[in-house]
Amino acid sequence: MDAPEPEAPDTARSRAKDKSPWNWLLFIPIVVPLIPAFFNADSPRLFGFPRFYWLQLAWILLGVGTTTLVYQMTKKKRGEH
Repeated sequence: MDAPEPEAPDTARSRAKDKSPWNWLLFIPIVVPLIPAFFNADSPRLFGFPRFYWLQLAWILLGVGTTTLVYQMTKKKRGEH
């Protein structure tokens, strides 16, 4: 007879119970790059690059910064059960 496998922790449920308002900030790096008005011009140029290209890099920094902030503000709650 095979031994029963140990049950895996239900991480999906624990994440679904996280109702922290900080999680709403994660919509910022999703929604902001979808606004066409930001890309609708060639100027200002930054180091010779048109706005479209350097804004792509800015959106990456925005996403990293927002994700880091949300993680730091919610990680203390993760340890509590």
